[in-house]
Amino acid sequence: MQSRPRILILGAGFGGLLAAQELGRKPVDVLLIDQNNYHTFTPLLYQVATCALDPSEIAQPVRSIFQRQRNIDFLFGEVTAIDLEAKCVTVQRKSLVRQEPYDYLIVATGSVPSYFGNDAFQKHALELRTLADAVQLRNHILRLFERASWEEDEAVRRALTTIVVVGGGPTGIETAGAIYELYSHVLEQDFHQVPLDVQVLLVEMQPHLLAAYPPELRESARKQLETLGVKVLLEQKVVEVAADHIGLGDGSRLETHTLIWAAGMRASSIGEMLGVELNRAGQIPIAPTTAVPEMPGGYAIGDTAYLEGPNGEPYPMLIPVAQQQGQLAASNILADIQGKEPQTFHYRDRGIMATIGRRRAVAWLY
Repeated sequence: MQSRPRILILGAGFGGLLAAQELGRKPVDVLLIDQNNYHTFTPLLYQVATCALDPSEIAQPVRSIFQRQRNIDFLFGEVTAIDLEAKCVTVQRKSLVRQEPYDYLIVATGSVPSYFGNDAFQKHALELRTLADAVQLRNHILRLFERASWEEDEAVRRALTTIVVVGGGPTGIETAGAIYELYSHVLEQDFHQVPLDVQVLLVEMQPHLLAAYPPELRESARKQLETLGVKVLLEQKVVEVAADHIGLGDGSRLETHTLIWAAGMRASSIGEMLGVELNRAGQIPIAPTTAVPEMPGGYAIGDTAYLEGPNGEPYPMLIPVAQQQGQLAASNILADIQGKEPQTFHYRDRGIMATIGRRRAVAWLY
């Protein structure tokens, strides 16, 4: 019997998940590889970080997702090398190493925070990219409030309860709004014995929030944040990050023990293993079919990939883009197996939305 084509999917995020689902029950064997054995619904990470949701409510085991699709298997490990000539991926789990051959490869490893060349900032910054990040941020905030309840020095107490969010995109404004409401709805009642002067500040380098939104929604988001109680600092660049303060470009200093970095993203480092030319954000340039030209049998999707739309602008790092590209990559692999022509990517944009606390939001639909 002739063996069936073997497809490796690197990354169990939204793009990788949709690609695998498209290949379910097809005459191919699929191996999905990820360094976490669960899929995280990342849009709700900020709710875990602010105690609104339990971590288990936004995480689902990958194996249980595909337990009824017998042609899909999962491997829990980290990709450490990719051999394009041999068509083989090296996967490591602690001291164990495996070589996984493939006929087709889909790279869907997503993105990581970008510090725009200031990598030293990461030492004292908190991120909100993974489930572990969300739990760490939640525990950090609660721990600082407990410290503040013991602190007699008013200035130190104020620094412990001052939270700075850097980045005026959807993640930044959602996090800032949710943290302020965490205080006003929960912590203010829990820590009523000692008056805590809580501040939430949102710092953005651009003159507006939500760069991808139209001007009226940018302004609406700013006003809603300020009405909620968040202080918005526009046209301010972070130039220094320390354990107990941050410095801004205008020379001012914010006394804080909590800096949440939501200012930018770049592709994961997996592209560096491929030996292909990457763009400035570390993304892999792809053809409109999602295939990687220099990579036989290789495809890249989502935040890992770079593709320009009909207007000459690159497709944004959004979940719907990753999902639709994942479905297309899987469909084109099946077409290639059958000797059919591949299809090209056409993004179906249903709109974007950013929530601001519990009762506010801005949305740009269709």
